[in-house]
Amino acid sequence: MASKQAGDFAKLIEIGIALSVERNTARLMERILLEAKKICNADGGTLYLLKDDRLSFEIVRTDSLDIAMGGTTGVEITFAPLPLYDPATGAPNDQNVATHAALSGRSINIPDAYEAEDFDFSGTKRFDAGTGYLSRSFLTVPLKNHDGQVIGILQLLNAQDPDSGEVVPFSAEIQPLVEALASQAAVALDNSQLIDAQRALLDAFIELIASAIDAKSPYTGGHCQRVPEVTRMLAEAACASAAPPFADFDLDEDGWHELRIAAWLHDCGKVTTPEYVVDKATKLETIYNRIHEVRTRFEVVKRDTEIAYLKGLLDGGDAAELAAERDARLAQLDEDFAFVAECNIGGEFMDEKRMERLARIGETTWTRTLDDRTGLSIPELQQRQAHRPNPVPAVERLLADKPEHMVPRDTVPVAAGKNRFGFELDVPEYDANLGELYNLCIPRGTLTNEERFKINDHIVQTIVMLEQLPFPRTMRRVPEYAGGHHEKMDGTGYPRRLSGEQMSLPARIMAVADIFEALTAADRPYKPAKKLSESIRIMSFMAKDAHIDRDLFELFLTSGVYRDYAEAHLLPEQIDEVDVAQYVNGGA
Repeated sequence: MASKQAGDFAKLIEIGIALSVERNTARLMERILLEAKKICNADGGTLYLLKDDRLSFEIVRTDSLDIAMGGTTGVEITFAPLPLYDPATGAPNDQNVATHAALSGRSINIPDAYEAEDFDFSGTKRFDAGTGYLSRSFLTVPLKNHDGQVIGILQLLNAQDPDSGEVVPFSAEIQPLVEALASQAAVALDNSQLIDAQRALLDAFIELIASAIDAKSPYTGGHCQRVPEVTRMLAEAACASAAPPFADFDLDEDGWHELRIAAWLHDCGKVTTPEYVVDKATKLETIYNRIHEVRTRFEVVKRDTEIAYLKGLLDGGDAAELAAERDARLAQLDEDFAFVAECNIGGEFMDEKRMERLARIGETTWTRTLDDRTGLSIPELQQRQAHRPNPVPAVERLLADKPEHMVPRDTVPVAAGKNRFGFELDVPEYDANLGELYNLCIPRGTLTNEERFKINDHIVQTIVMLEQLPFPRTMRRVPEYAGGHHEKMDGTGYPRRLSGEQMSLPARIMAVADIFEALTAADRPYKPAKKLSESIRIMSFMAKDAHIDRDLFELFLTSGVYRDYAEAHLLPEQIDEVDVAQYVNGGA
């Protein structure tokens, strides 16, 4: 007897250790039920979890009927949860043995359900009638966590004599062993649920941050939400590929979670990027589009032209000659403003001739008669007070790069000089340059060097923010994965100028995902949605120039990930045929 007890205790210890290391909740619940069945030599059993005052079926097993549902089986349990209280009256449901055990917190051992009078086994009997099964002995044990709260129910069915196989009651000697197992199981299950809840909270919070970044600007749209999807699809293709570049690549459960979190956080640094830079749709735009100031100046010069004409008439000048001069001048001003407005859009390359014309237009003067240092914010006033005033009446140019347009830096950027993060970015001298000619002469697009630095700085801030977080061991590579999606295979990317050999495969996957999503996004107000074929063609040039990983680009195509994503997320009119053959195996 003593030997058997020692063996039972040893078995409990072994099971307890096994339960404590199992991190997958579904596998944990399955193991709890299977170990309990094994201890009692039971034919069947059910494990319930308590959710919102209802017992939810999680694992169901009946060996002789070959029933296996829930857990890792992939078979959905369709049984309705058992309410602890009557939904109409609120009275406790003490008729069902499982709910009574949950309400009372006591184990219930029923030798024969067909002779039991305290509980309603009508459902069990209907099941037996339909299957030919005979449900007799039941052992129902509550699972209590460390606070003594019932979190679930372990119910075992039809204990079997080990010699004859005959159904027998659950013995009084075996019940304490099952209760001890239930106690161990409840602690392990509660810990697992707490871990799952913490992970779910973390994941939800991270997705909330990403959604907030997307909502911050119409120019990012759903970028932070779609990049994780492309990343997942391409990573799955890499795991499934037997090609040499990917043969040794695989991700376990922790690896997938790590990559997913990194993908969701890859642009978290954008919370620090000013909206007027992210949303800069025209060259003169800051908080607002300064083309309106320039337009007003042109209007002033046009009024001055009208006034000069009228003064000429009063002085006895030739009306026809004066009118001709006026009309020519007004037409020239209209033409000049139209050119300035066109340059402000940023859609055409600014060559030397266009820049020279802007400079000539800017030489036109107008007279300001109001003090330009009144009604300003304190920072604006401090900026102007650092330079000599231009007293009124002041003759000023239509377009100017003034000293007060040069905004100095308040702090030294993290990426400046030698830094502990290894960033290698060229830091502009000024925080901002608001010069009108300077901005209008931007060669391509709408961003100055200073603003592009602010845009690029988002990845710097992403890395700085993420490296300050105390990620657990299983998530320690999140900063690396998230912080590498603007690096290039030839080492010309940012912020660390890493080469492809210095980057992990997940980081390179995210770089491809980030670019593909940006190219195909249909919710960017500053550009029309690109066709699928055009986006792939652009990416092929990037692969050829060693800006993205060539092997990953080819896998992206040959695996069909590009089309699967397109069919799920692109507009129908964006999806066209892509000749994959011209881009793979040296085709491009």
